[in-house]
Amino acid sequence: MYQIRFGTDGWREIIADGFTVENVRRVANATAQWLDQSGLEKSCVVGYDCRFGGELFAKETARQLAYSGVHVIISNGFVSTPMISLATNKLKAGAGVIITASHNPPSYNGYKIKAHYGGPAIPGEVAKLESMIPESPVEAGDSFDTYLEKGMVEYGDFETLYYEHCLNSFDMGALEDLSKGLVYDAMFGSGQSIVKRLLPKSRILHGNYNPSFEGRSPEPIVKNLPEIRSIIANDDSFVCGLATDGDADRIGWFDEKGNFIDSHHLILLLIEYLITYKGYTGKVVKSFSVSDAVQRLCDLKGLEVITTKIGFKYICEHMVNDDVLIGAEESGGIAIKGHIPERDGVWMGLVLMEYMAKSKKTVSALIQDLYKKVGTFAVERYDIYVNNKLKESIIENCKSRSYSAFGKYKIVSIEEIDGYKFRLENGSWVMIRPSGTEPVLRIYAESTDSASSFAILDATKTSILNQ
Repeated sequence: MYQIRFGTDGWREIIADGFTVENVRRVANATAQWLDQSGLEKSCVVGYDCRFGGELFAKETARQLAYSGVHVIISNGFVSTPMISLATNKLKAGAGVIITASHNPPSYNGYKIKAHYGGPAIPGEVAKLESMIPESPVEAGDSFDTYLEKGMVEYGDFETLYYEHCLNSFDMGALEDLSKGLVYDAMFGSGQSIVKRLLPKSRILHGNYNPSFEGRSPEPIVKNLPEIRSIIANDDSFVCGLATDGDADRIGWFDEKGNFIDSHHLILLLIEYLITYKGYTGKVVKSFSVSDAVQRLCDLKGLEVITTKIGFKYICEHMVNDDVLIGAEESGGIAIKGHIPERDGVWMGLVLMEYMAKSKKTVSALIQDLYKKVGTFAVERYDIYVNNKLKESIIENCKSRSYSAFGKYKIVSIEEIDGYKFRLENGSWVMIRPSGTEPVLRIYAESTDSASSFAILDATKTSILNQ
């Protein structure tokens, strides 16, 4: 029996290997049982993004749920993950499901669970669902079309629901004017249609249906976005750039010079905007790998900071149960007050554009304003591929406190929320965290500038590999 495990954000596998119709049926059976035992409304919103087989797997999920007595509202086309989360909340459904593998390579697909509040199901609930996955699927009695005719399944227009939510939340006139200077890279993902509707004057890249993603993982990181960088850098008419991943819940952002602006800086910009222009307040929830600059800004603003393990589901748990201004990850997943407790790349792009419009400043000018408050900084990362034996040895050395320095950088303290963060003598830090699914070590470093951060990364890499 193939064992299905939910990771930091859903279950993902290679299509036709682990991600099969039979295994999707098993997870759908568990979803129905979990929903039945939750005491919530026995209804479920179901959707799919632009990946291969998405509609097929979504319809099979709907069929299994309907067989178990769950009323299903399924998307009438591809949608983003935030659209499913919003629809789950707005339509008062007991749960939501989206078939997506997010930013994974094109050979993957996946299954994400959304809770009634419009965000990821919290870890405890995901564990319950996982424990209910049967060894073999229960065969649904009727076809998808039959359940459609019976009224157990109906179609929903979740993109229009999201579109209208945006119209009611933003000054779209100001954004439309600014959008003439926007380049948007959809990365062949499910953000393409909604951005065309919201910002029709923007320049769209890779905004067509192509489940191969031209062989590239649809992850909005700088190495995957050479075209948008070049266009902005060589054309003064463009003032910013937006990119979103395969299911449009992560953001990539560029300033007017074509420079990539990482999530650490975006978190600071959003905090500043939400407090100064929107008048919001609340706690700031960040994952363990986020810059210390966030703490420094929050200290200036009198905001409490909560640090979680890596994975948005841990952040979401705080957003659902507390007064949270912003919840954010280093990887580009950000959620804010005034929206659902869900990462949303398109929404964050609209907020940043609104900030530019209201402040009448460029992205780089806004960042310079921040540096005057928190100082300059840079967080850099290496992904080091090692065999599992060496990976386990390095982690054991971290655990046993075997490292006293990485090259010339002396360690003064260690934090262990998720992985190992080594505080260094010069006020910088380096963090070592193993991947749970690959023979990979992720090493992060923060210092006053990029060159200093890379110097720490190089010294750390040399130290741990030459043990």
